[in-house]
Amino acid sequence: MSDQILLSPPAKAKPGIRRLSSVSATFEELTLGLSVVVPPEHMMKPSDAHETAAAMEMAKHRLKKLESGAGDLTPPSPPETNFTDKYAFAFDIDGVLIRGGKPIPQAVEAMKVLNGQNEFGVKVPYIFVTNGGGKTEQERCLDLSRQLEMEISPGQFICGHTPMREMAQKYKTVLVVGGEGDKCRIVAEGYGFKDVVTPGDIIKDNKDTTPFRKLTQDETDHSRARNFGETEIEAIFVFADSRDWAGDQQIILDLLMSKHGRLGTRSETFDEGPPIFFSHNDIVWSTSHNLTRIGMGALRASLEAMYKAITGKDLISTAFGKPQIGTFQFATRLLQQWRKDTHGINAPPQTVYFVGDTPESDIRGTNEFNASEFSENTWYSILVRTGVFQEGTKPAFQPNATVDNVLEAVKFGIQREVEKTLKSKVQQLSEQQEAIAEE
Repeated sequence: MSDQILLSPPAKAKPGIRRLSSVSATFEELTLGLSVVVPPEHMMKPSDAHETAAAMEMAKHRLKKLESGAGDLTPPSPPETNFTDKYAFAFDIDGVLIRGGKPIPQAVEAMKVLNGQNEFGVKVPYIFVTNGGGKTEQERCLDLSRQLEMEISPGQFICGHTPMREMAQKYKTVLVVGGEGDKCRIVAEGYGFKDVVTPGDIIKDNKDTTPFRKLTQDETDHSRARNFGETEIEAIFVFADSRDWAGDQQIILDLLMSKHGRLGTRSETFDEGPPIFFSHNDIVWSTSHNLTRIGMGALRASLEAMYKAITGKDLISTAFGKPQIGTFQFATRLLQQWRKDTHGINAPPQTVYFVGDTPESDIRGTNEFNASEFSENTWYSILVRTGVFQEGTKPAFQPNATVDNVLEAVKFGIQREVEKTLKSKVQQLSEQQEAIAEE
């Protein structure tokens, strides 16, 4: 479809997909079935963004069923569509689309261009790949729909902690760290973890665990009572940025140096503690402040330094999210399922344009995945100047292209694909003329 210039037909609601208002929809409603979050002005009639949102929601649902062994649920005959299947976009969120909770000025227009409001009349699929943690894909969908005032589905989101759901069957009792209140506990339980502990639970059991941290009444009410002298914590998951570095690091170090994850014990060899996993490794990130702020990667570096100073040993830890290859592999599988559903082609789009603002995670991850043996297509990195990266500095990892903002990134990618198509057609015509001449 990308070889043609098309006029986008009016959007139609996808059957089997619930449309929930971005004003009144709740997390619980979004977990009850396939859904698209819709601004109130589009509730009566689907917008141009509906088709992408609904198709990605269905693709992710089918992908989960397929990977869980439930079988191939792809419909036998793809519906008619004027979406290109040749390429797609993947976006980081903070510093690319949103900054300090507000849309970057060009973000709304960029989405309109992808949804068909461009000179070529082409619609382009897109997903969101973020290292931001502490919220479920459903909550992030609600946030972004409200911020950009457009139709979006949870199926379009891949969060840094999304791959952690695969560990729910391996570990029973786990400590989750970060985020506001007990939101990360809710996320972890939603992923299937059976017994989820928070730092608040541990402090409630023994207030002397963190000498300088006292629980508020609300924190006490939301923390669960138990005897941690009889509990073995099997793994530590840092789901989101810590709100209490001192307290969280004290508890994490206690567990890392414990005997088999039992608080109050100390290993003589410092190799009996539970493993620790981080949802991403971003040292800094872009907020409403004019300078970047430290993130989870900084917490990881701090823990590694303290662990080394106390034990004399290197801390072995695992990070997910960008730039880890697993995140890009999952994104590829999702886009491949989307292409199979919509075009009947069981292969990912030929090119994915990843738009990010952080060279150390977005650009590095895109480039390294593209060069790896795991990449089945081309991943093309585009760096924007609206977030972590600042003009006048040299990025640690070089992008394929650098532009001012997300709108310029979208226009660049579409124009590049149009030129590739024209070049291919010219080449085909030349070969046909040569063949005729030889006859």
